[in-house]
Amino acid sequence: MAYPVKALFRDDAYLSVAEGNVTAINDRGGIILDQTCFYATSGGQPGDTGFFERADGSRIEIAATVCGETKDEIIHVPAPNQRMPEIGEKLTLHIDWDRRYKLMRMHTACHLLTVVCPYPITGASVGEEESRVDFDIPELDGDKASISAELMRLVEENHPIYTETISDEDLAANPGLVKSKNVRPPSGTGEIRLVCIGENGAVDSQPCGGTHVTETKEVGDIHIGKIEKKGRENRRFRIRFGPLPASG
Repeated sequence: MAYPVKALFRDDAYLSVAEGNVTAINDRGGIILDQTCFYATSGGQPGDTGFFERADGSRIEIAATVCGETKDEIIHVPAPNQRMPEIGEKLTLHIDWDRRYKLMRMHTACHLLTVVCPYPITGASVGEEESRVDFDIPELDGDKASISAELMRLVEENHPIYTETISDEDLAANPGLVKSKNVRPPSGTGEIRLVCIGENGAVDSQPCGGTHVTETKEVGDIHIGKIEKKGRENRRFRIRFGPLPASG
């Protein structure tokens, strides 16, 4: 049986503290709440860590957040040797904000890279210090320096970032919105969540359920640390925080 959870982060990625009531404890000790600000691992972005605060001030440390039977079931995985809460207990949820904010900035940087490199995406992984995006590129046009410069141009132009929803029919009529070569966004619910960059999505619009900053300047200094060849036409770009080193 799946327990649907209200995902507060979908409406407010900056919500670092919230309250939730325990609705279930699964057979592996995972904690399920009626609502949560904790993001569950999905789409290449790691799930949140942090802690739950009980009424007596004690803590339940959360080591991971994952999806259950469906994307709407969010399971909080406690660290070992934690005292479990009671069903119906109200908890105050605290995400590790420093970690989450780095992931938000990095996830946004990955979207910007797909603008600079408009090729089919074959894989991606968001990290706290380094992220990677794999593209199907027959012939690479550019190098680390030129691509890093284009990324920073988009960052410094400080484009707004927002979400909107479209229907399954809208997505079917605009297949170019999907940049992934192998993975299609979930359909059948009647709504697809788009992450849009720029006024009226002029810079980019693509389906995504992750968390992002609200303007590109928040991403800060980023650069391409490495470009690797992974197969005949597959190129892996590694995005890192900080300016491009002088050695390139």
